[in-house]
Amino acid sequence: MHLGILRIFCDLVELESFSKTAEKHLLSQSAVSQQLAQLELAHKTQLLDRKKRPLEPTPTGKLFYDACKDIIDRYEQFKSELNTLEKSSTTRINVAAIYSIGMHTLPDYVKQFMVKYPDVNVHVEYLSSVQIYELILSGEVDIGLVAVPKRDKRLEVYDFEDEPLVLVCSPKHPLASESQIDIHKVQFERFIAFEKNVPTRVWIDSILQRYNIVVRPVMEFDNIETVKRAVEINSGISILPRTAIAQEVSGGTLNPLTFSNEHFIRPTGIIVRKGKVLSKAGQYFVELLHKKAGS
Repeated sequence: MHLGILRIFCDLVELESFSKTAEKHLLSQSAVSQQLAQLELAHKTQLLDRKKRPLEPTPTGKLFYDACKDIIDRYEQFKSELNTLEKSSTTRINVAAIYSIGMHTLPDYVKQFMVKYPDVNVHVEYLSSVQIYELILSGEVDIGLVAVPKRDKRLEVYDFEDEPLVLVCSPKHPLASESQIDIHKVQFERFIAFEKNVPTRVWIDSILQRYNIVVRPVMEFDNIETVKRAVEINSGISILPRTAIAQEVSGGTLNPLTFSNEHFIRPTGIIVRKGKVLSKAGQYFVELLHKKAGS
């Protein structure tokens, strides 16, 4: 059933006249009468009392009118929201990333994205993982990038990059002369850790527990930049993603040591609220992140 027929019926009820309704819709009175007849035939009931002047809906007609108004109003609301979504989402994508991904991994992907969509603004915020999950679920952020993504029935989760983990120390630290290290040498070392509620901390703790290693956390921070600064001044060692320390390694302020035991990684992921309607640009950005990381 077309919305146009429902609009005609609503106008018949509101204008109480075939002639006025026909004039509004640029139709003949006969055409309007035929539309009403089709509705009554489809529902096998009389909707308007034609004997009364002005026209008056039957009890069934009143019920049908209310249903039609609801359908039309909801459709108009949908068109308005869709228009707003298209305007906002085609010109801007809101992305939230944890500090290490947002500052060190994401920029190259944004550059690649801008080649295809130069007019779209990718707005990136650096936030904690807790904040990112909240904003994604509330719909305030379109795409989230987190470490060790958690599964949630309200979220679509896609694999991003598996980041190599390395031991990091100051050039002044006794371990700095090593190029490779057995993870057991970390035992009882002064350790600069993430705070306990940070997913990367939980992930690294699980690796240490697997090797029955105990470290001495002397400082705990909620973001990777502060951890790096503490290691640079030789307050302790840490285990960090290699991708997040490239600048410091190049500048000679941090020494990375690979582990001889196995190739440790930190998994990262892309999160989007389930049912979230992304623009074509937004969909492409998610595909770019997922496919590039996979390759």
